[in-house]
Amino acid sequence: MCQEMETQSAATPAAGDAPISRAAGAGALTDAVIAALRTVRDPEIPVNVYDLGLIYRIELKEPGAIEIDMTLTAPGCPVAGEMLSWVQQAVSDVATVGQVKVNLVFDPPWDQARMSDEAKLELGLI
Repeated sequence: MCQEMETQSAATPAAGDAPISRAAGAGALTDAVIAALRTVRDPEIPVNVYDLGLIYRIELKEPGAIEIDMTLTAPGCPVAGEMLSWVQQAVSDVATVGQVKVNLVFDPPWDQARMSDEAKLELGLI
């Protein structure tokens, strides 16, 4: 059965503010998914995909299915297909996650405003 869904969203989310749809009480799983996303680094920019602001949406579905919308810093990224696979694998490795679907989206386009303050500091932008 479907549990009541709690949705957090923002019109233009910055890193750490990706809209997250989750079943009530799934906070630990959400934290584990975000931690897994933080292990995937952009090969050209030494920052993880979550803090870089490439993750636009995380939806926790029942049972153990995750759907993620992500983008790239540039549409012509030479490792686009690989990055999606890296994200899928990292999230698949989280306990209780059975299925992961990663969608590549380009609307809205990525820009530096989506980066977390930590990522900006790491890159010397602030």
